[in-house]
Amino acid sequence: MSYKGVAKGGMAQFQEMMRQQLESSMHTELEKLLDTTTGEAEREVSRKDFEGFKNLFHRFLQVKGPSVEWIKIQRPPEDSIQPFDKIAARGLPDNVADSLNKLVVVKLNGGLGTSMGCKGPKSLISVRNENTFLDLTVQQIEHLNKTYNTDVPLVLMNSFNTDEDTKKILQKYTHHRVKIHTFNQSRYPRINKESLLPVSTNLSMNGQNTEGWYPPGHGDIYASFYNSGLLDQLIVQGKEYIFVSNIDNLGATVCGGGPVNHLHTSNVSIIAYSNPQGGTLIQYDGKLRLLEIAQVPKAHVDEFKSVSKFKIFNTNNLWISLAAIKRLQEQKAMDLEIIVNPKTLDGGQNVVQLETAVGAAIKCFDNALGINVPRSRFLPVKTTSDLLLVMSNLYSLEAGSLTMSPKREFPTTPHVKLGSSFTKVQEYVNRFESIPDMLELDHLTVSGDVTFGKNVSLKGTVIIIANHGDRIDIPAGSMLENKIVSGNLRIMDH
Repeated sequence: MSYKGVAKGGMAQFQEMMRQQLESSMHTELEKLLDTTTGEAEREVSRKDFEGFKNLFHRFLQVKGPSVEWIKIQRPPEDSIQPFDKIAARGLPDNVADSLNKLVVVKLNGGLGTSMGCKGPKSLISVRNENTFLDLTVQQIEHLNKTYNTDVPLVLMNSFNTDEDTKKILQKYTHHRVKIHTFNQSRYPRINKESLLPVSTNLSMNGQNTEGWYPPGHGDIYASFYNSGLLDQLIVQGKEYIFVSNIDNLGATVCGGGPVNHLHTSNVSIIAYSNPQGGTLIQYDGKLRLLEIAQVPKAHVDEFKSVSKFKIFNTNNLWISLAAIKRLQEQKAMDLEIIVNPKTLDGGQNVVQLETAVGAAIKCFDNALGINVPRSRFLPVKTTSDLLLVMSNLYSLEAGSLTMSPKREFPTTPHVKLGSSFTKVQEYVNRFESIPDMLELDHLTVSGDVTFGKNVSLKGTVIIIANHGDRIDIPAGSMLENKIVSGNLRIMDH
């Protein structure tokens, strides 16, 4: 063997030894954290969480490079991604109630409303006619149960950030025709970027320790759902499938029993809804797989973003067989790519949190299928710009579901970009005396200190820019069509 080969082998041995030392140190620190509580229940829950974290940490230390080889990426076969219209064209099954009675709706409810300037769970933000995301979700499922005389339950995957506030509000739905269950996703320790050890000193969520914990992304749904015992409970009740989506995606509705029936009759174990947004679906090593931008080598990012190669993207809506989840969990075969998310804590400390994505599991399931859905099935509310769209007359609300108004002549959604003065929900609300008429709007950009009076109408392309120190008040009853408004425009009381 050459000197070079010996040196290479020695380096590999050294790296393996360092990995083992890091894992050993991590296990020691986690045991110390478990010893800081006297509550047996908290200890047991945390022990289960830590088992999942140990597995994630072990795999994180093993990763040597990109999780995909670009040269091996292929477009999915045509029959692996079917048009939504094709599934819908089959119509509802004769026994639609039987199909729906096998279904459970799961909403990802772990996020806070902090990015929109709100405290507490994002699902409790009012989005339309004083209805919150959670209100609309309950109304949708209740309508389904009443229409088809079914028992489709709602399951909320909460995080430690949202669980307490969510459970308080659930009491208001006691008399609605929908059973609501909850379970908590795991609580993992943030690790110091340099030492790769936990920054928390005990299991509490108080003081400096508050920042030491995080919910590890929605890919944790499989393990936490299984560990909660709820998955087994639902299987015993005769449930066979779950429909998973983000609670802030107002377009993710059940839409009858079509996909459930397709799962049942075609032996498919997972269906991923796709659309030109988010990560893309690819064929890799003979299986359908989700490719996120974080996995793409820098040299290929532009190619990844090009719609000429990747026309189909993930909407994070999934229909999954409960039996398949149970089998994969028991076989420990749920191998999801790790997302390394760097953060800086308030005190300036650099940390890392290890996460996974729910859609990444598609490669673990046999008989996976993608469904290419229309844009109307993807209506996420991530910003106040999105909120303005769903609050406007572009959409009509019926039984908790939003649909594009038939009065709009073209089905595309306007592009809306509100500036930093509108970022927080309360600021946004204060700047609109009423939501403008946007039926004929193509594009809206608003920047600076701008307010809108009642009954304003926006058409075509409208750009309103108040420079620093200026303020623009759009008068009540104004109609702006293909206009640029800038400078200083104030309506003063006389």
